[in-house]
Amino acid sequence: MMRPALARIDLQALQHNFNRVQALAPDSKVMAIIKANAYGHGLVPVAQALTGADAFGVACLEEAISLREAGFSQRIVLLEGLFGQDDLALIHGYQLDVVIHHISQVEMLEQGRQAGPLDVWLKIDTGMHRLGFAPDQVAVVAERLARLPQPVCLRYLSHFACADEQENPATQAQLDRFGEICADLKGERSLANSAAVLAWPASHGDWVRPGIMLYGSSPLPGSTARDLDLQAVMTLATRLIAVNPHNRGDAIGYGGDWTCPEDMQVGVAAIGYGDGYPRHAPSGMPVLVNGKRSALIGRVSMDMICIDLSTQPDAKVGDEVILWGTDLPVDEIAQQAGTISYELLCGVGSRVQFSYLS
Repeated sequence: MMRPALARIDLQALQHNFNRVQALAPDSKVMAIIKANAYGHGLVPVAQALTGADAFGVACLEEAISLREAGFSQRIVLLEGLFGQDDLALIHGYQLDVVIHHISQVEMLEQGRQAGPLDVWLKIDTGMHRLGFAPDQVAVVAERLARLPQPVCLRYLSHFACADEQENPATQAQLDRFGEICADLKGERSLANSAAVLAWPASHGDWVRPGIMLYGSSPLPGSTARDLDLQAVMTLATRLIAVNPHNRGDAIGYGGDWTCPEDMQVGVAAIGYGDGYPRHAPSGMPVLVNGKRSALIGRVSMDMICIDLSTQPDAKVGDEVILWGTDLPVDEIAQQAGTISYELLCGVGSRVQFSYLS
């Protein structure tokens, strides 16, 4: 029998969330962001479920090639662009779109000898100050790209720094700056990430680029996924492998940080930081045992967690434990663990089994 740590991926919930994007931005094409193994959900199965996507956004060639070799014909966009001269042959061979964000990449294109058209997204730094060309560089770079020997179809994109902060004026400033820069440039535009899809309709433009909302997590502080009509896609589950009686004063787990306040039952579940469950999750972190809320106690181990079963006297070995999912939002777990849902979802380990429900 295999270890019971399991990630159940609800592809109908994924499609529901994609439909939400389309309803919110009906006049925009959708580039579904499925980098980082589709935020930990499985690159190819997620792409197979997103049949309505106009494009897929990935971080690297390895992800793009996996999609092409799995038979996907949609536009595939390399969000970090090319990393070296040798990438050009693969970009042409696999018919990939490439984001250009630095002058060194422009030089690689100019030095390349590959024939055939090239789809380029020119990234503009409108205020995030991470990647992209400064506003006064954009026209010059666009002109250099237009002079390449191969035909270039040029599009423009930028990325918001604070779209999740609805009262922050920085987002409107970035939106205005992007509009000013692109006013006299021909080509499709893309700005909106998940937060902007939901909260900044003026940013939708030609393309939206939803990521975390596709997976059922809220990108907006103060709004739950349920508030936004988003459904959890991943349920991370395991089972109890032991139920042990302990006495008042017994210390539980490494360091003896948590002691039993009374005689009580303690469950041990087969999941830990080796599976991607957050090591720094505090005692009191909620888990579901047989659908009822219980609490983590003691330190998270590599392979196991301990659970207070004092309110569940009938719990037994083999009972299901849910770490996050439909009835226990990953956003709640992330907040209590001092991190974000992106990290938890992307961090689910390779020894966790995956099951896809369509």
